[in-house]
Amino acid sequence: MQTQRKELNFNGQNIYPGIDGHLKSWQVSVMIENIMFKTFVQPACPKTLHQYLTKNFPGGTYHSAYEAGFCGFWAHNELIRFGVKSIIASPSDIPTTGKEKVQKTDARDSRKIVRSLRNGDLNPIYIPSVQTLHDRSLIRMRSTLVGDLTKTKQRIKSFLYFHGISLPPQFLKAGTHWSKQFMKWLKEITIGPPADISLNILLTHAENLRVHLLSVNRQVRILSQNDRYSEWVGLLRSVPGIGLITAMVLLTELESITRFINNDDLCAYIGIVPSTHDSGTKESRRKITSRGHHVLRKMMIESAWVAIRVDPALSKSYIEYCKRMEPNKAIVRIAKKLLSRIKYVLTNKKKYELCKVK
Repeated sequence: MQTQRKELNFNGQNIYPGIDGHLKSWQVSVMIENIMFKTFVQPACPKTLHQYLTKNFPGGTYHSAYEAGFCGFWAHNELIRFGVKSIIASPSDIPTTGKEKVQKTDARDSRKIVRSLRNGDLNPIYIPSVQTLHDRSLIRMRSTLVGDLTKTKQRIKSFLYFHGISLPPQFLKAGTHWSKQFMKWLKEITIGPPADISLNILLTHAENLRVHLLSVNRQVRILSQNDRYSEWVGLLRSVPGIGLITAMVLLTELESITRFINNDDLCAYIGIVPSTHDSGTKESRRKITSRGHHVLRKMMIESAWVAIRVDPALSKSYIEYCKRMEPNKAIVRIAKKLLSRIKYVLTNKKKYELCKVK
């Protein structure tokens, strides 16, 4: 007498879970080859997903994908540890139909991800090492503190202007602001009991941020001197316009220059390339693309302004560009040249030498 076989074996079959991640839950859609098997909600836990896969599809080869976002890389690393072949894709690179754009739901998003994963349409983003992520958190914290301190200083000046308090003659120049004498003068201002409390809170907050910023700066300097970064920082600082902080941001955000095939690939990643629009016989180039690494793009533009005052070759190129375009467009060209120098010194492990203009 024949009996029903209850054991499952998906050996040699590919199982595709697509994940739309949120803070407390994941919307998961599972495909088996060309079949959309199931869409469900589970806790935001890689272990729970792995248990579901091994229970319902034992012996299968698991391929997962989710969008890059707030949840970072921890879920990817955990899925890899459980034996799932996980990738992370840029949200803007996931093929989306017109219906999915106007009728967006979590279930549709997860099905869109798994469909693209199954079809091989997803290009995974680069996954940095855990150590690089830890180092990057320190550098990004410095950027956060700088932004918070700038906002607090602006609030203090707005507060003074609102209450009709003018700066003394010795503090009219911007370079004299936020010195010890300037802070002492701010603390001696008397407006009225309630307003004085507000001003003191702002001043205390600014002083605390400065203390934290100094502490982070010391830690960044120590980090730049360890074996992972000391040689690379020295190479980058030979490039005009690149200082210690810029070098550490580049190293922790890029991690490896070999991931970029050429300089155009590096410029596209940072976002210093023009957007284009071709239609029929018409071809137009517009402003630089909105895609890219906004922190690195801003930093490279700032470094380019410094570099044209230091490097004669870049200064000469900038002057030539300004003859046929606006200065803001010319400096973008200089930033691309600066990136070419950065890629060269990191690839060849040679310091940059300033060129002499004849």
